[in-house]
Amino acid sequence: MTERLNTFAVTLAQLNPTVGDVEGNAGKVRAARARAAADGADLVLFPELFIAGYPPEDLVRKPAFQSACRAVIETLARETADGGPAMLVGTPWVEEGRLYNACALLDGGRIAALRFKCNLPNYGVFDEKRLFSRGPTAGPLTVRGVRVGVPICEDIWLEESEDYENVVETLAETGAEIILVPNGSPYARDKNDVRLSVAVARVTESGLPLLYLNQVCGQDELVFDGASFALNGDLSLAAQLPAFEESIVTLRFTRNGDDWRCTGPIAELPEGDKADYAACVLGLRDYVGKNGFPGVLLGISGGIDSALCAAIAVDALGADQVHGVMLPYRYTAAHSIADAGELAGHLGIRYEVLPIAEAVNGFETILSGIFQNLPPDITEENLQARTRGTLLMAISNKTGLMVVTTGNKSEMSVGYATLYGDMNGGFNPIKDIYKTQVFRLAALRNLWKPDGALGPAGEVIPPDIITRPPTAELRENQTDQDSLPPYEVLDAILERLVEREEPLDQIIAAGFDRETVTRIDHLLNVAEYKRRQAAPGVKVTARNFGRDRRYPITNRFRDKGEPLPAPDETLVSRGSKASIDAFEG
Repeated sequence: MTERLNTFAVTLAQLNPTVGDVEGNAGKVRAARARAAADGADLVLFPELFIAGYPPEDLVRKPAFQSACRAVIETLARETADGGPAMLVGTPWVEEGRLYNACALLDGGRIAALRFKCNLPNYGVFDEKRLFSRGPTAGPLTVRGVRVGVPICEDIWLEESEDYENVVETLAETGAEIILVPNGSPYARDKNDVRLSVAVARVTESGLPLLYLNQVCGQDELVFDGASFALNGDLSLAAQLPAFEESIVTLRFTRNGDDWRCTGPIAELPEGDKADYAACVLGLRDYVGKNGFPGVLLGISGGIDSALCAAIAVDALGADQVHGVMLPYRYTAAHSIADAGELAGHLGIRYEVLPIAEAVNGFETILSGIFQNLPPDITEENLQARTRGTLLMAISNKTGLMVVTTGNKSEMSVGYATLYGDMNGGFNPIKDIYKTQVFRLAALRNLWKPDGALGPAGEVIPPDIITRPPTAELRENQTDQDSLPPYEVLDAILERLVEREEPLDQIIAAGFDRETVTRIDHLLNVAEYKRRQAAPGVKVTARNFGRDRRYPITNRFRDKGEPLPAPDETLVSRGSKASIDAFEG
């Protein structure tokens, strides 16, 4: 056996693609291949659907887009005639009228082979069964004399279902020596542990080393954190790439008998609140940059939500691209104005104070005839918020800056937000962050700055903003707790309702007050129409509003908080299931 066949170098290209930027993504492929060639690599692995960007959603159904992706793949294939590294590149591919989520092996000046994704995810944020045809279970590819298996993302995430194939098992049985997995795996808290456990299960089954490559980017509501890794066949961690940043690393395998083994760098990954904060930064950075905004604008109220968003914005974009505006009214406390100014000073952003009394009074004058003999209520409070929203949007129109909206998940859950007011904006970095975590992240940021953040180190959020009781300041002496239970209670109930979908009787049995639980569930249901009109925002929890949780606006079902009745199996005909199966067959 030649020395060449006893060594095999694979470059992991953990990169940041842009959906739809076919030529730009191809440029990243070329740059990574040049790096790999300098490292003496045999093969470069790119993430899932890299040429298209992931997820391409219905864009991938557009014939012109399919054609553009194929043309770029063909061009890249021709370029491999130079004798440099082979490439495994993710791309959409049309074959015999069917659209596939594919990975193309480019080598020797041609498209040497194609592999199609077999297991198509159709849960949570994924919708691939509607977009792609299911590929066949296939054997390994031979690259420079080494047989590599190429399961694509979901192909290693097995579920107990007849619709799922054990792709890795098939690859092991048909002679694969190394498993290479291109992924588009979005971030959620503790997702790295889940990915690692899935990979460990596949390595345990197959006995083969596995390289797990993930993209790193923000794409609308989703953030992809990278955090790619490699496992040896004995389950040891061979390499760990960093999270939330691009990384190109070449791993060198050596053969010992029938086994391949490699070693590489081990990066430390942020966890918990640190990872969530980093995800919010990357999500905002890519949303602003990839959509061509020159910077962002946000209302700074002196409250904790806008303060945290301002810190995230500066960390994402730099102080020179962030513009803060304080919009005080008669109920705005002097210490709120002082705290907002101190925050702006710490962050080094452009900051202005624009009193809104004249505008609010003008609206009230215009409406005085229609409102005659009607008592003041929440309408006047919302008028203040909508005046602020109008002014921020006017500044946005004039300057091109995108308005960052600053409502947290607790508020969005129960509708504690004003349509066309504080909900105005193009993107919300804390949309999936509950209020209790907002406090934690603000305190955390004063003690820690993530790698790659562009803001200053040290205390950036004035402590008084963190410790003061939160208030919308829309009436005299108002606090959030006038309308809502304490956030510790509210968030605990919401997490059970939203993330876990627990029945009300189960939540009540866990010790929560029945009246409070019933009221929160009611508010959650009736606020759906507001959430449908809310700006997109970074997903960090297991179940965000939007892609993960899609409830009808018109919906009369309500959980009554009573124990769920057990199903009466005596009412089901014994032959009904068999009859259905026979009909489907």
